[in-house]
Amino acid sequence: MSPKNTFPAALKTVRKARGLSQEAFSDVSSRTYMSSLERGLKSPTLSKVAELCEVMDVHPLTLLTLAYGGDSKGVGEVIERVRRELAAIQGRKGK
Repeated sequence: MSPKNTFPAALKTVRKARGLSQEAFSDVSSRTYMSSLERGLKSPTLSKVAELCEVMDVHPLTLLTLAYGGDSKGVGEVIERVRRELAAIQGRKGK
């Protein structure tokens, strides 16, 4: 699944869940930029994702997991896949 169309929804979901307005990000971006991100018109850099997540007080992987997973079932699948891939990369078995 591509996060291209789901990143904007994930960003808006986390922002609203944290009770933040687009203006709350004024230290790291403009309201116009936030609006562009939430409408899928722009794509943030990893550095910008980290800055946005700092404002929302969530780990960047939380936002990206929601973007790739979508719903609770999808999020669980993404987390499990990442766990398996990290174990394989680090040379451990899948547990």
